[in-house]
Amino acid sequence: MSKTPTLASAKRIVIKIGSSLIAESARLRASWLAAMAADIATLHAAGKEVILVSSGAVALGRPQVGLGAQKLSLEEKQAAAAAGQPLLIQAWSHAFAKHDIHVAQLLLTLEDSEDRQRYLNARATFTTLLTHKLIPIVNENDSVATAELKFGDNDRLAARVAVMLGADVLVLFSDVDGLYDKNPSQHKDAKHIALIKQLTPDIMAMGGGAASSVSNGGMKTKLEAAQMATASGCHMVIAKGTEKHALAQLIDGGRASWFVATTKPQLARKDWISSAVKVAGSVTVDSGAVRALGLGKSLLPAGVTAVEGKFERGDTIAIKTAEGKTIGKGIAGYSAAEAKKIRGKKSDEVESILGYSHRDTLIHRDDMAIL
Repeated sequence: MSKTPTLASAKRIVIKIGSSLIAESARLRASWLAAMAADIATLHAAGKEVILVSSGAVALGRPQVGLGAQKLSLEEKQAAAAAGQPLLIQAWSHAFAKHDIHVAQLLLTLEDSEDRQRYLNARATFTTLLTHKLIPIVNENDSVATAELKFGDNDRLAARVAVMLGADVLVLFSDVDGLYDKNPSQHKDAKHIALIKQLTPDIMAMGGGAASSVSNGGMKTKLEAAQMATASGCHMVIAKGTEKHALAQLIDGGRASWFVATTKPQLARKDWISSAVKVAGSVTVDSGAVRALGLGKSLLPAGVTAVEGKFERGDTIAIKTAEGKTIGKGIAGYSAAEAKKIRGKKSDEVESILGYSHRDTLIHRDDMAIL
């Protein structure tokens, strides 16, 4: 995996837009935003799944609540975010409407990625939106998040989203065209690094502070995002986004810094599942289910003969044969109490038994590792 990755080979792409690109002097850069929407629409038309992580709510909300360019308190930032978020989503919605594309808004806090139930709910929402060809537009929920519950910047938020969704590429657009061996604004001899195959201590030391008065991130947070993304099988690229049609330029091979993933997204996820030392419980499956799992199928309730342990939805559980042999591990789609009620039943009976249905599978194949 040493060659430079490309957007052409990616199926699922997360694109992060910084505040300084969205707004200038607290005013929306409407023509720039329209050009970015047009570029994304081109990817969308080519069958790519695109998730947009967009900053800008606080910047756009400042004048709405009478705040200037001064540093904001937490309460002022929350108020500006609350006032600016509708403007931000309205701007994106209007831009994509010209291409007959609908958008959806998702506001996340750190808890949504740390709490297993919220994580699964958020991922299911994303997946459903992408299935129906919408473009999810994500921002941190600044209007309610406290300092302790914040991602800190949208670079790390975008990385979390990319990992959550098993994205192929994470694009970080900023006001710099990639990673340099030293700060290019202070050193004329700074060298641009086009391909990073490994995040060594020397590479991580190249991080700096935020480059703009309206942005919250810097190279340091971008490198931290790269660590998170590449370890989970997602390539990452830092590219300059200040000019119109920056995405089209990147697609055409424009100057940028690419960080190469060390594995594939699905393999990284399955490795994580299979390496779980502790399991919260187990399910025993019949011979038909064993054969189906061996073919890469999901585990349906009909194939389960017994349920052991006290696990919740989102916990890692073992999959056992009738002889007691553990043949795999997976993330439970239902709690132990729910699993006991629906074991041996057909998927279309689940809702009538429980009164609701999370999904048709007890363990989805994407959430399973066969040992």
